[in-house]
This record gives sequence, C-alpha cells and structure tokens, in this order.
Amino acid sequence: MHIMEGFLPWQWCVFWYLVMAPFIIYGVYLLNKQVKEHRETLSLLAVSGAFIFLLSSLKMPSPVVGSCSHPTGTGLSVVLFGPIITAVLSVIVLIFQALFMAHGGITTLGANDVSMGIAGPLLGYAVYRLGKAVNLNIFVNIFLVTAVADLFTYVITAIELAAAFPATHGGFLISFETFFAIYAVTQVPLAILEGVLIALVFKYIIQSRSDILVKLKVLTQEQATKIMGSFS
Repeated sequence: MHIMEGFLPWQWCVFWYLVMAPFIIYGVYLLNKQVKEHRETLSLLAVSGAFIFLLSSLKMPSPVVGSCSHPTGTGLSVVLFGPIITAVLSVIVLIFQALFMAHGGITTLGANDVSMGIAGPLLGYAVYRLGKAVNLNIFVNIFLVTAVADLFTYVITAIELAAAFPATHGGFLISFETFFAIYAVTQVPLAILEGVLIALVFKYIIQSRSDILVKLKVLTQEQATKIMGSFS
C-alpha cells in the first residue's frame, strides 16, 4: 500500500495532505485527552501502535509500480480507541517508516495515511458498531473489523493511484479496476490472516486486562465476565 516517495504528482500530494490534516489535528486532541484521563491505557496504546508498525512493515512485492502489499495492523487500535486516534498512531508509524526504512515517503504521507490510517479504520469502525448493535460475537466482530479495514485501505489506495494515473483508454475507472484487481490477489488472504491474528490478540487482552476494556467501554462488565467464564 505504501506509495513510494516522489511517485504521486505534487498536486495530489497536497490534496491528500489537506484531506488528512483535520483528522490528525482532532486525533492529537483526542489522544492527549485519552492519555490524561486514562493513563492506564498507555500500555494498550503502545501495543496498538506496535501492531500497526510491525504488520505494516511486513511488505510484499507488488506488481503495482510504486507501491507494495502488506497487512495494516489498524484493527486492534480501531476497536480499542476508535478511528481518529488510529489515524494519529498510523501517521506516526508512516513517518518513522518513511524516514528510517525507505517505506513510503514524506511527499506521499498524506495519501498513505488517508488510505491506511483514516479510510480503512473508519469503515472498520462502522462495521464494529454495526456488529455491536446486532450482538455479534466479539471475536467474529474483531475479525471482520480487521479484515474490512485492511481491504478498504487498498480500495482507497487504488483510487488514489487511479486518480493520479488514469488509463489512456477508459480513464479513472479502468485504472481503478486494474490496480485493485492486482492488490486483491495478495490482500484477500492477508486480510483473512490479519483478522485471525488480531482476534487472537484481543482474546489475550481480555484474559490479561479485561478491566481496561471495560473502562474503554469496549466491553461491559457483564460481557467481560461472561467471556472470561467461557475460557475456564
């Protein structure tokens, strides 16, 4: 997904920075508020950021020029802290990767965070809220959130690339179909594997720190007790 440094025309770099900016500004405010009011959640913030960094660093070669395929790691943060804080964690990761790993770039930071840190998490969060509304099993819900956030990230990346490089014949639509069809080959299995992994990590968090999940309102005390009981 990481679009490489200097690959996008400067007009699109500016455009995606402008799209990203309000999410990051509001996200920094929410992140500071979260830390001040619930310092006990710092460990989970660190774990969430670490998963975004680790999984999004596992890049695979992609036939899409100027980009790559990889998991996104945003599902855990979406469930624990919501999509806006996830956007901030993601942009921190993307800056580090661009500066020290030549993974992505500073000029393309806006585009990369819009796809991985904003659009994917927003749709993932919508899935999460819907799952809670219909009382979907929490682990199934976590799996769906993670997989959807992963796949939608690449839908948006395909849109970004197609908008910047429309096909000579067929324009934007043909370019989008081509880019996403190529991504889908690797991202569908990666999204499934990532969903399973994050669901297992969430199970461990419930077992070890269910009290924090209750404070974050991810689970009610009744739900936490019921799930803990099912493990024994």
